[in-house]
Amino acid sequence: MFLPSLSARNIFLCVNMLAVSATILYIFAIFSGGSDGSPSKNASHHGHSTSYLADFALVQTLQQASPIFGLPQRNNSKTSHWMSSYPDSTPLTHLNIPGTHDSATWNYSQTTQNALKPIVALVSDPSYPPDWFRCQSRSFIDMLDDGIRAFDLRYAHDVTNSTLVFWHGPSLQSETATVGDVLIAFYSWLDSHPSEVLFLSFQYEGSTSRYSANDAGVQTLLYSELTSAAAKRYIKQDHTLGTLGDARGKIVLLRRFDLTLLPASYTTELPGLHFSPSAWTDNGPNITLVYDIATDGTAYIEDYYSPNTAVNSTAELNIRYKLNATVAHLDYAASDAHADDLFWTFASSTNIAHLPPITPKIQALGDETDTPDGGVNQQLVPFLKTMQGKRLGIVMFDFYEKPAELLPLFLGLTPQ
Repeated sequence: MFLPSLSARNIFLCVNMLAVSATILYIFAIFSGGSDGSPSKNASHHGHSTSYLADFALVQTLQQASPIFGLPQRNNSKTSHWMSSYPDSTPLTHLNIPGTHDSATWNYSQTTQNALKPIVALVSDPSYPPDWFRCQSRSFIDMLDDGIRAFDLRYAHDVTNSTLVFWHGPSLQSETATVGDVLIAFYSWLDSHPSEVLFLSFQYEGSTSRYSANDAGVQTLLYSELTSAAAKRYIKQDHTLGTLGDARGKIVLLRRFDLTLLPASYTTELPGLHFSPSAWTDNGPNITLVYDIATDGTAYIEDYYSPNTAVNSTAELNIRYKLNATVAHLDYAASDAHADDLFWTFASSTNIAHLPPITPKIQALGDETDTPDGGVNQQLVPFLKTMQGKRLGIVMFDFYEKPAELLPLFLGLTPQ
C-alpha cells in the first residue's frame, strides 16, 4: 500500500493537534460529566443523543478558538467568580472592572509571526517586530480566571476575505480562530461562571491588508455573529448598563463600530452600548460620548494611547505623560461629578513612531535601564492604594499581571 511521505515537521504538527484535541476533550468531559472523562449524564448510553453531538461540536469549536482563547481549564479561584460577592442590586457603573487592551495579542511572538508569515505575505508585509504589536501575555481563559472582565477585540476579514479574525494592524493573530469561535468560547465560560458579567468591545481594525476594508461584507458578518440565536441568549439585549443582577451570566456589548453600509434597521436591531468611531476622539485624554440617546447614557473615556512627545524623548518621559493622563481620569472617575455614568480608562499606550520605538511593554512595565520607577503599571500601584472604596469604572491594562499586586489591588477597591 502506498503511503505519502510526511516530513518531521508535519508529523509533529499532526501529533500536536491530536494532543490538543485530546486535552480539550478530557477537560470538557470533566466540566460536563465525570472526572474519568465519561460523557455528560444527559447523553444516552448508546452515545447517540443530541446532547452528545452538541458536546462534541462545542469541543471542536473550543479547539478552533484556542489560539486566541486558550485551552479550557478547571479553575475555581476566588478571582474566577469575584462578582458573586456583590449583590444583584449593584449598578454596573459602580463596579471597578479590570480589562485588557488589544486582548488577542497575547500569543503574538516571533514564533507566531513566523508560522503565519506565508499566509500574511499574501496580503501585507509581516516583517514588523512582534513586540510592536503585543500588548498581553496571558490567554483569554487565564485572563478570565484572573478576574479580567473587559476585552478589547479588534477584528477584520481574514486573508481570504471570507470570515472575521483578530488583527493588530498588519499583524494577524490567528487564521483559524474566528470571531464566531471565540464568542462561543466566551459563552461556554459564562455557563460555568453564571455570577459573572463580561464586557466585550468590538472595533474594526484598519490597515490589516491591502485587500481588506470595512466593507458591507465585514459589517454583515459581524452583524450575523452578534445577532445569532446564541448571541441573543448570552448578550444583554438592551442599550443600558443596569444592575449586576440584570446582567449576570451575560455579555455587555461595547460597540466601537458603525454599520454604515447596511440598512439602518441592522443598527437598530443590535444590542449594547454604541460608541461610534466618529464620536471617539483619536488619542483623546478626556472624551465625553453619549452611547444611548434615548436614556442619555453617557461615558467618560480616556484613550491617550500615544503620548505627544518629541520623537527622541526618553521612555521615562513618555511613561510620565501617559501616567498623568490616566491618573487624572481615574481621579475624575472617583469624584462625585458623574456618580452613575460610565467611566472607561485605558492605562495602555505605545509610541512606535519614537526613535527608538517605545513598545506597549516598555510603556506598561518600563525597561531595564532608562525607567528607574518602572512603567505605567508599577507607578499606578501607589496611586491605587489611595483609592480604597472609590469607583474607578472600566480600566484597560497592558500586561496586567505585572507587578503581581496590581490586579488584586484594583479588584479590592470597590466598596462591598
